[in-house]
This record gives sequence, structure tokens and C-alpha cells, in this order.
Amino acid sequence: MLKQRVITAIVLLAVIGLVIAATSPWPFLLFLALACACAGWEWLRLTTGTASFVAGLTGVVLFLVAVLQAWLWLGQTPPDTVPMMVAVTVSALVWLVVVPVVVVRGDAAASPLSLAWSIFGPITLYATWAALAYLYLKHGAGYVLSLLVLVWIADIAAYFAGRAFGRHKLAPRVSPGKTIEGALAGVAGVVAWVLISANWDSTYGASLVARWSWPGAAGLAAVLAAVSILGDLFESLLKRRAGVKDSSGLLPGHGGVYDRIDAVVAVVPLAVLLTGGSWFK
Repeated sequence: MLKQRVITAIVLLAVIGLVIAATSPWPFLLFLALACACAGWEWLRLTTGTASFVAGLTGVVLFLVAVLQAWLWLGQTPPDTVPMMVAVTVSALVWLVVVPVVVVRGDAAASPLSLAWSIFGPITLYATWAALAYLYLKHGAGYVLSLLVLVWIADIAAYFAGRAFGRHKLAPRVSPGKTIEGALAGVAGVVAWVLISANWDSTYGASLVARWSWPGAAGLAAVLAAVSILGDLFESLLKRRAGVKDSSGLLPGHGGVYDRIDAVVAVVPLAVLLTGGSWFK
């Protein structure tokens, strides 16, 4: 298992490095579109059944929509961001208002089949793809990477701190391995990253501080860390309801694409709204 995880991670890092280094924006945009499509297929497998035709169709449609959106953006001056704004706003509201209630209830025995979550999945995945793609086109790969690092730090800090110091369960009915101590470490790590990265131009942290000031950015970074944890817990709940360990086996040793980006999907819509003023123009 460890060997598979390492090999898969090396391959993914190599692919990411190549698409970022490309002189054309298309490799990066297509890579994001493929990830969006795979995650869409996996999400719908959890909410409509693993053998669902709808899940496969959703993945194909998401990929085609993402490619069409990229083609339109690259040809428009300025690009039309209305579809993205609608999807991003709806996504952020659901992650902030609805998902916390569902996760706190922690009803893992409920039926996995859900029309509401089957509709929300493609919306929030499109919102995530569109926001990351647009930020990449406007600010470059470094800016997008600084936002993704925020999510990765929340996960890594929570994991290691939870293993070392975790004593109190965070959501035992949803994810028994997660602890309050780990979650607090994740929040602290994200706040530190945002404030440190804000000292560099063209980073998400710099945008957050410019819009909200240093204290405001610190507080909002804590909120983003909490949403990151919610994204992870929500996917765990969907998998428990579906009775599966991973969203798929697309990434040997790592599970599925959605397993790797569950927190990204929750964080990105809210993250871009918090820096919204200028980049929507």
C-alpha cells in the first residue's frame, strides 16, 4: 500500500509540474477539468449508486462544460463570469449553512441515495473548477498553489497533531479518527500560512489581507480551515452512508480523486468570494 501511495504521488506531482510549466494554459485547464469530471463521477456514485449510469454521464458532462467554459474564457475580453458567480455563491452558502447541520447530525445510517446532494455535487464541482481556472488565468499558477497549500496544511497539521495529541473525538459518528486537538492544529496552521504567505506578492494570503486587513485575514483563515474540515467530514459521511471506504480506486493507494480534493471543493468557493471585489471584473 505504501509503495502504491508513493508511486501514485510521484506520478501526480510530475504531471502537475508539467502542466504548470507549459507555456499554454490549456494543459492546466484540462487537468483541472479531468479532476472535476472524475470527482463528479465519484460523487454521484455515492449518492445515486456505484453502478449508476447517471454518475458516468455526470462526469462526461462536467468535463465538456469545463472545456467549453475554458474555450469561451480564452476568447472573451473580459470573460463572462456570471455562471461562475452563481455556482460559487450557491456552493459557499450550502457549505456554510447546510453542510454543518448535516455533519453535526451525523446520520450515517441514512440512505445514501439523495436527489439534493446529487444535484449539489455537479454545481459545487463546477464552481471549484471555474474558480481555480479563472484564478489561474488571472493571477497565475503561484496564486492557485498558495490557495491549495492552505487546504493541504489544514489536512496535514490536523493529521499529525491528532495522532500525537488527539484525545477528544471531533465527529465520532462520521469519522472516528478525527480529533478536536487535530482540528485546532489545522486551524492554527492555516492562519499561520495565510499570514506568512501574505508577505509575498501574488498569493491568496496577500489578497485576503489587502481586502480584510491582518486581523480580518487571520479570522477568515480560521473559518476557511473549519470549512476544510467540514469538507472532509462531509465526504466521510457520504461514504459511510454508501458503505464504501474510498470514493473510487482511480488513484492506487490513495482512493479516488474526490478523496483527495474533498476539502478543496468545500474551501475554494468561499475562498474566492472572500477576495471577490476585483477578480470578478
